[in-house]
Amino acid sequence: MPEAPLPTQAPSAPASRTTGDADPARRTRPPGTNPAGTVAGPLGGVTASVGGELAGQQPAAGTGAASEPPRVGIAYFVGMFLAQFGICAALITPVMVTMQLKAQEISPENPAAVIGAVLPVGAIGALVANPLAGALSDRTRTRWGRRRPWLVGGIVGLTLALVGVALSTSVLALTVFWLIAQVVANATLAALVASFADNVPSVQRGRGSSIINIGQNVAILAGTYLSVGLVDHLAILFIAPGVLGIVLVAIYAAVSRDELPAERPAPLRIRTLIASFWTNPIRHRDFGLAWWSRFFIILGSFMFTTFRLLYMQQHLGLDAAHATRAVALGVLLYTIALLVATSFVGAASDKLGRRKIFVIGSALLFAAGILVLAFAGDVAHFYLAEIILGFAYGMYMAVDVALVVDVLPDPEKPGKDLGVINIANALPQSFASPFALLFLGLGVSGTDNYTAMLIAAAVVTVLGALAIVPIRKVR
Repeated sequence: MPEAPLPTQAPSAPASRTTGDADPARRTRPPGTNPAGTVAGPLGGVTASVGGELAGQQPAAGTGAASEPPRVGIAYFVGMFLAQFGICAALITPVMVTMQLKAQEISPENPAAVIGAVLPVGAIGALVANPLAGALSDRTRTRWGRRRPWLVGGIVGLTLALVGVALSTSVLALTVFWLIAQVVANATLAALVASFADNVPSVQRGRGSSIINIGQNVAILAGTYLSVGLVDHLAILFIAPGVLGIVLVAIYAAVSRDELPAERPAPLRIRTLIASFWTNPIRHRDFGLAWWSRFFIILGSFMFTTFRLLYMQQHLGLDAAHATRAVALGVLLYTIALLVATSFVGAASDKLGRRKIFVIGSALLFAAGILVLAFAGDVAHFYLAEIILGFAYGMYMAVDVALVVDVLPDPEKPGKDLGVINIANALPQSFASPFALLFLGLGVSGTDNYTAMLIAAAVVTVLGALAIVPIRKVR
């Protein structure tokens, strides 16, 4: 699923960062200096004072403790939650439900083929946009900071693209507008996850990952239930989440801390743009393994979620209205289980100083949930599977973002490498529907073989767990 995904900030950006004498990062900074560069406040180019020193003050790159920011307060996480919720409500709701309804509107006789044609193209756009926007946001220098222009511009562009999706009457138009939507949405996501890396120290990244996860999945739940009431009003169902996203992302952009590093970037060259899509997995082995783990886990997840509504209709035999309601209840159960897992796993990971065991265990449990779906014969088994999947994914997302940030090759320039990681979010979405279609067509005439497809998804997810085992930099 779209990467998911980011943290948040709420009232008063610079002031929302709490610093104390116990903070080791602060003890390394000489008071009254700002070697890291200008702090862009809510109006751009504004500095704020916290505890007698500039908010977000950090040593220059290359001074050891400089790259570790001070602890953040609850206000930051609230704001990040709002931004993550807003982006995911606009972007993931169409993937989970609305696009499947739109496909049935355009091609009632073969909606799966529409999904298989449209979503991969959009995922390719996401694949290109995420790392490129991440690298460009690292290099952006404006009076409003380096992340804010990408956050605000991206969410506005996404909403306009969703208007085009809602009004599309052909597969071609749907594909073009969905491609644009994915490009601009992933520019927003790239800036948001880079902002998370800029602001949150390693001792709080488990909690931050949990907040990201909650924001994403509460947005999915809200979008699913919105679809129940607006199943006959697809235009509103596409556009309303985008408008909400503009408001919530604008709140985060207005209050978040957005530093401009003192070091000026080198002139932008074609070689630099190409390098935005690549981080050497041999030189940065742990980063490469984390990439492959996310790739496989997201691929296994999207093999099911891309076809969830059609699964309910074709495998369990429900009509569109009953299937939509069942999916909504399933997502509710999924989200409750996810929140239970997220409520303690992220904090437990920070306290124990361990990431790998939680990621491996969650991936294996997720595979078990997919196998329950593979052999489900009724809606009750579907609900059971959703609970297992929700708990597993809550564990996974509570820790995986923290693990990824912990193994970044260059913490001073997180946008580029986090963009590369987000290829592992986007690329599986491109592969998921055509790869799933290979198994849907196995050995069954006149209907789709969801059992074979889901078994394949479970195997892929197990590969994601195995990729974590050799990582050495984190425990």
